[in-house]
Amino acid sequence: MNKKRILYVEDDETLAFLTADNLEQHFEVIHCGNGADAFQKFCNEEFDLCVLDIMLPDMDGFEIATEIRKRNEEIPIIFLSAKTMKEDRIKGLRLGADDYLVKPYSIEELILKIEIFLNRSQKVIEKSNKVYVIGSFEFVYENYFLKSDKKEITLTEREAGLLKLFLDNTNTVLKREKILTSLWENDDYFSGRSLDVFISRLRKILKEEPNVKIENIPRVGFKMVID
Repeated sequence: MNKKRILYVEDDETLAFLTADNLEQHFEVIHCGNGADAFQKFCNEEFDLCVLDIMLPDMDGFEIATEIRKRNEEIPIIFLSAKTMKEDRIKGLRLGADDYLVKPYSIEELILKIEIFLNRSQKVIEKSNKVYVIGSFEFVYENYFLKSDKKEITLTEREAGLLKLFLDNTNTVLKREKILTSLWENDDYFSGRSLDVFISRLRKILKEEPNVKIENIPRVGFKMVID
């Protein structure tokens, strides 16, 4: 069985050697020491997941992630960074990252997260002809596609999963813990912050639909209301 290919970008040679050495026991790792080389590699080769440092020569991790998302909305991205500010974490998530680990990180945790995201990407989605109707939009979960007469939007895997969860529970309160464990498999602080980011994205997409709302239920969770 072929190993999954990981694009690993880190300019600290010592850290890169130690991390890549551990990752290579589980995955095929392609390491780049600067942003420009990493992005060229991404454009020319096939990868299953990206692990990006943020402070890099030539292109920083945020810039790489932005360009990756223009080309591929689905590939998992994990940031590794010494940047600990909440604003940096939120920026990374808004750019479409699936997770953000602060240095020094646990290599065991990194490997576990990589395996989780790869497994999600590989899950076979049960095929069906069901089309969800959300106001003027039609939503096809199998290909993360949201379409109206005016626009077509391709969602990320996480956005599509969250929207499907809401639509399967329309007009029902979903507890934060249920959402987090369903999509993130844990309900820690940073997963909660990620959820808030994805809720904001869905609200922005659906803001022109007057009969569709994602309501906050204080200290409980959220409810999608469709009149």
